[in-house]
Amino acid sequence: MLTRVLPVFVVVAAITGLWYLACIPMNAHQSVTDLERAGEVVVPGGAAERRDMAGVSLVLQNPAAVQAAFGQERPRLPAPHQVGAEIWETTANKRITSKRSLVYHGWITLSATLLGFAIGTVAGIALAVGIVHVRAMDMSVMPWAIASQTIPILAIAPMIIVVLNSVGVQGLVPKAMISAYLSFFPVVVGMVKGLRSPDRMQLDLLTTYSATRAQTLWKLRLPASMPYLFTSLKIGIAASLVGAIVGELPTGAAGGLGARLLAGSYYGQTIQIWAALFWAAILAATLVGLIGLIQRVTLNRMGMAA
Repeated sequence: MLTRVLPVFVVVAAITGLWYLACIPMNAHQSVTDLERAGEVVVPGGAAERRDMAGVSLVLQNPAAVQAAFGQERPRLPAPHQVGAEIWETTANKRITSKRSLVYHGWITLSATLLGFAIGTVAGIALAVGIVHVRAMDMSVMPWAIASQTIPILAIAPMIIVVLNSVGVQGLVPKAMISAYLSFFPVVVGMVKGLRSPDRMQLDLLTTYSATRAQTLWKLRLPASMPYLFTSLKIGIAASLVGAIVGELPTGAAGGLGARLLAGSYYGQTIQIWAALFWAAILAATLVGLIGLIQRVTLNRMGMAA
């Protein structure tokens, strides 16, 4: 247990330390300005001269700005404890029905994520089965599936939302479609690899038993593809969450983590933005961990090493 936890702890501690160090030069200009207004320091030169100075130089000339860099109301780079306090305030100290609660916004995004992930997974598995069994689909559909991922999601998301709105489809479904667009491709690639993983000897054995294509699929190909499927599902669920957040950006939605990010950018609330980003990361890690748990249980019951 220690060998697993200690490396993670060391990496997190190193990132946190570097984060605190980065806050000092990033917030130096505002810190010095605030201290000068309070009369605690006298900085030579005007505001234009300070603006042209590097953050490190400004801090070296004004050591009192170091402590002030960690407590600004609207910092360029919020300190870790500020982000942690914001997450605690907007989760534990707010009702889950409040529009200032990250739980409320997280649930809206999670709903679109799960729906899009379900659509993308079903479509990906069905497409993979067709690609493996139909050579024409392998030659024609697979290149198009690969080419579809070269289109930036920020470019295609507004198009999907506008088209669906024009036919009266609003709310959760447009965001779910964007999530499905991002999540289906990893499932397709993983399932195609998994369905083709049985070797020639195994396939020939079923042929000698006069097994049909459907029987070969259910008895051999699908069981052999389970490790590949779960690996692709972990990637797909994370991509689906990204798609749900991106789908909330062009709609001006009142709820969701994407809406929370937009509101923070409109009003210069950088701490709110970082808190929403970390909450999205926590949500993604939870979903990936849940799929990993299902993977271990499933593969153990199948007699495979998870």
